[in-house]
Amino acid sequence: MNFLGHLFFSNNDTELMYANIFGDFVKGKDLSMYPEKIQKGILLHRTIDDYIDHHPKVVELIHHLYGPLPKIAGIAVDLYFDHLLGQQWDNYSDIELTTFIQQFNDAPINRTEFPKNDFWQVIDRMKKGEWLKHSASDYGLRKSSEGVSKMISFPNVLHQAPEIFEDNKERIKLTFKEFMEDAIPFFNDYFAQN
Repeated sequence: MNFLGHLFFSNNDTELMYANIFGDFVKGKDLSMYPEKIQKGILLHRTIDDYIDHHPKVVELIHHLYGPLPKIAGIAVDLYFDHLLGQQWDNYSDIELTTFIQQFNDAPINRTEFPKNDFWQVIDRMKKGEWLKHSASDYGLRKSSEGVSKMISFPNVLHQAPEIFEDNKERIKLTFKEFMEDAIPFFNDYFAQN
């Protein structure tokens, strides 16, 4: 999942949300230089990525989309799932999406605990461009597909992801529903144990 999905699976804890996103900017296993909450967020980020990457229905969908989206079908699925989560937010959360986003944006975060400039550049651009708000819209899917496409180090067709989404919408929506039905109890258990 992309930004909105990672925030959703952060147990409504704004500090953990930032730490979760920060996990995308951290490599390696030694996390001892970070405070405990940030370590938890990094590990949560990796758990979410691992869970979606190995979910059988998601794997099937990625294989199905590999033809029109070679090498980047998995990235496209992350964007599709954020798009659908934004559209169907009320099915999965008791907090309104606008309130959820405002709580994330307004959280009093100590920037010095997240010592990576590229992380803060992304966070600041996310807030300024209202990426989370636009997740549910066709505009948001198009902009995120174009933006991520430019960040990938090899030639790709991710900018075509919105058209591929329309061609496969029912299958993608069904896979998303099946994924969420499994992921929500999985992460409820995860937080009960951590």
